Amino acid sequence: MQVPASFEYQRAQSVEEALELLGRFGEEARVLAGGHSLLPMMKLRLAGPEVLVDINDLTELDHIDETGGELRVGALTRHRTLLESPLVGRHFPIIHDAERVIADPPVRNRGTIGGSLCQADPSEDLSAVCAALHAVAVIRGADGERGVAMADFHRGPYETAVGAGEMLTEVRFPVRPGSGSAYEKLERKAGDWAVAAAGVALCLEDGRMTHVGVGLAAVGAGGLHAEAVQELLEGREPSPELFEEAGRVASASCSPVTDSRGPADYKRHLAGELTKRALRRAVARAAAPAAAVKEG
Repeated sequence: MQVPASFEYQRAQSVEEALELLGRFGEEARVLAGGHSLLPMMKLRLAGPEVLVDINDLTELDHIDETGGELRVGALTRHRTLLESPLVGRHFPIIHDAERVIADPPVRNRGTIGGSLCQADPSEDLSAVCAALHAVAVIRGADGERGVAMADFHRGPYETAVGAGEMLTEVRFPVRPGSGSAYEKLERKAGDWAVAAAGVALCLEDGRMTHVGVGLAAVGAGGLHAEAVQELLEGREPSPELFEEAGRVASASCSPVTDSRGPADYKRHLAGELTKRALRRAVARAAAPAAAVKEG
């Protein structure tokens, strides 16, 4: 039977108390939200925090609000809440696409957007989604809060911009007119980690794609932000030929490894194919917002 190493448990009653605890224990402390990633790692002794700071009572971090041209999502917002939110589906159908294929109902009932992003797993769905949407992570510490673009939030596998004594409190998504987005994932069985996945978000302005974002999952850490694909598409008119080229660039710009989910060449091929599929759906949704709401 696998059990974690001994640790101290603290249950915070406010954000201020959580930050005080994190500041007091520093690098030895970890935040506990859903726990579906952290606790298995602790059982396998891949993570060994000396202190767990439970934030499940911090209801102020569980919210979805539209304000100032942004959709603001609290870090403690559960996957199920995101999936069932009409506001999220109206603005960002890509999030509903991804939430439908994340794990299983027990995980979606307890897992949180903040926990998913802070795990920083290259195979994690919401990290690719937030990369495509050019989201901003709000990080709070003793010195106040700061916004970090998603491109700078993930600093490598299992590493983020959240420092000792800090915590992710909110994720902000820019709401733009004429937008469309989609997520495509291939998995071996329902609820599994992706063999490969791709998310695309964009706007259509005068028939041209703008604010393009492309995020890849499970094809190497460097694929999370597919900048080469974004640069190729930005400001251009959608066309089948351009979509094919975008798929080729996506395949060339990722670095998957061979593992139990498939060989590297297969994953690289999937990165291109799934990027094309997501791109077609995102453009279709941007061109027909009413249809996107009904579908998403």
